[in-house]
Amino acid sequence: MSSVTTINLLDLVDAIGEEETKNLLSDFSCSKNQEIEKYVQINALDFARRKISMTHLVIDEQGRIAAMFALTHKAIEIAGEGLSNTTHSKLRRFAELDESTGCFSVSAFLIAQFGKGNVADSSLTGDSLMACAMEILSSAQRTVGGGVVYLECENRPKLLQFYESDTNGFRPFGRRLSEKDQVEYIQLLRFF
Repeated sequence: MSSVTTINLLDLVDAIGEEETKNLLSDFSCSKNQEIEKYVQINALDFARRKISMTHLVIDEQGRIAAMFALTHKAIEIAGEGLSNTTHSKLRRFAELDESTGCFSVSAFLIAQFGKGNVADSSLTGDSLMACAMEILSSAQRTVGGGVVYLECENRPKLLQFYESDTNGFRPFGRRLSEKDQVEYIQLLRFF
């Protein structure tokens, strides 16, 4: 893989200034996922300033955004029904089980956005991008605690295969229908 650098968006603003950062963000394109493109161009800087989510950019040797991921934390409920015994046991370490509903309440790290841009070096794999995200989350976990990471992805076999691979280790725990977009999202989790 050619040389790339991962940088927190707010650190980038400190390093090159707000106008240069805005120019870099406006050049980002992701033809495979317009939602990610829109997020980077329109929301990433505002969300970072407001501490809603922190965007991390993977910058290539030419100074272009090769990939990105946005991280945050969120309280979620996970239905205990249908989970494997192993997952059930692990959740008990990090979550409270509401016996009346059978749901676990847990504060989890959320990978809110994740993807490569159109300029991405073909040797920059999704697995290496996930490893970058997990390295940052592992550092946060050592600092503030927690043990659950989750994400949502469209119900597409190729995406699910990627996230559920042995390398990435996510497992489905639920579904969510976006009323706005009429898109079904599969919710997946993994443990540290």
